[in-house]
Amino acid sequence: MCSSDLDDAELVSSNMNYFLDEYNSMGKKPMQLVLFENAIEHVSRIARIIAQPYGNALLMGVGGSGRKSLTTLAVSICDYKMIQIEISKSYGNVEFHDDIKRIFELCGVQDEPTVFLFDDTQIVYESFLEDINLVLNTGEVPNLYANDELMAIYEGISKSAQLAGVNTGNFSEMYAYFVGRCRQNLHVVLTMSPIGDAFRRRLRMFPALVNCCTI
Repeated sequence: MCSSDLDDAELVSSNMNYFLDEYNSMGKKPMQLVLFENAIEHVSRIARIIAQPYGNALLMGVGGSGRKSLTTLAVSICDYKMIQIEISKSYGNVEFHDDIKRIFELCGVQDEPTVFLFDDTQIVYESFLEDINLVLNTGEVPNLYANDELMAIYEGISKSAQLAGVNTGNFSEMYAYFVGRCRQNLHVVLTMSPIGDAFRRRLRMFPALVNCCTI
């Protein structure tokens, strides 16, 4: 390795540790990470993926390998908002759809770049992955909203839609505009273990996990 490569590596390491210190000083849950070379490379890759439009990632590795922590740091570097769901004994499809609505509110109405971090240990029902597969593919979950909820969304995006030249009196155009903003701002990061048959079966059943993600 030449001296310029060493200088670049030291600069990247220094910057990464600066971002980690900044996160720890601002966040409620400081992370005590040792940013060795491979960890720095992974953070850089994740940050590069989510910084792209429609950038989604599938992180494969066993539990405890740092997938969530490195994603958290990458999201902080990009200055995005990160959302994770909280599983409880009563958590089901209704609660999952409510969380998706909350994410779409951030992305589509508030126009805020957001990372949805989802772990395979949070798959209470396989239908969760079916919804995520749809979000990755089309940016929406069919029949997610009631009419009154859609009206509230259209009201929330009416000003920006007008500026974008959208016909605010046409609900089809308004919905397409909302979905487009969701797709532009939402980045899904999936953390899954490759061990066992469940992983292979899920990739076969939900092809967007591969086709629409950087692995």
